[in-house]
Amino acid sequence: MVERIIGACDGAAKGNPGPAGWAFVVADGAGEPQRWQSGALGHSTNNVGELTALERLLEATDPAVPLEVRLDSTYTRDAATKWLASWKRNGWKTAGGKPVANRELIQRIDELLTGRDVTFVYVPAHRVDGDPLNAIADKAAGDAARTQQAAAGTSADLPVPDPATGTPRKARSAAKAKPGTAGGRSFPARYPGTCPCSRTYGKGETITKVGAGWGHPACAPAHA
Repeated sequence: MVERIIGACDGAAKGNPGPAGWAFVVADGAGEPQRWQSGALGHSTNNVGELTALERLLEATDPAVPLEVRLDSTYTRDAATKWLASWKRNGWKTAGGKPVANRELIQRIDELLTGRDVTFVYVPAHRVDGDPLNAIADKAAGDAARTQQAAAGTSADLPVPDPATGTPRKARSAAKAKPGTAGGRSFPARYPGTCPCSRTYGKGETITKVGAGWGHPACAPAHA
C-alpha cells in the first residue's frame, strides 16, 4: 500500500498575461520523480496557469492516496486552503464584495479536494538550494508556455531545469572559481542530462556552463 505520494505543480505566463502553460510532476513518498505532464493555455495569466496545474495534478492522482502538494504560488495555496470557505459562504464574493477571480477553476479544485487527504507545502521558487520537484515543474510549465505544446513523460525523460543563478547564502563566501569552467562556476548536477559533446552526465556529477547548455567542465573550452 502506498502511504503517500508527492506532487509539485507550477504555472507560467510569458508577460503575465501572455503565452501561458501549466505543469506537474508526481513523485513517490521518497521524493523520486515518477511521471510529469504539461500543457499550453494560449494567452492567459500566471494565476490561471498555477490553478490549472493544481487542478490537473489532482485529476491525475488517486484520491484514495494521501497527497503532498508542493507549490511556489501563495495565491494558489491560499485560494485552496485559506480563502475557499469564506468565498463559498459569501456566494463567491471576496471580502470586498467583488466576484472571485478564476471562480470556475477554484470551484473545480474544491470538488477535487473534497474527501481527500491533501497537504499543501509552500516552496520558494528559483533557488539554488530549492525544491527539485518544483524546479522540474517550473521548467516544464515554462517550456509549455513558450512552445504552446503539451508534453508528458516519466522519470527517464524529465525536463532538466536551468540551474538557478547565485549560490546558497551559506556557500557564497566559500565559492571559488574552478579552472576550465564558464564564469568560474561548477556544481553537482541535480538532474541527469546530456552535455553538448553528446555524452550524458549523471545526477551529482560536476557540471558547468558549456556553450548554450550545461555539461562536463572539460568540454567548456571547446564550446567557448
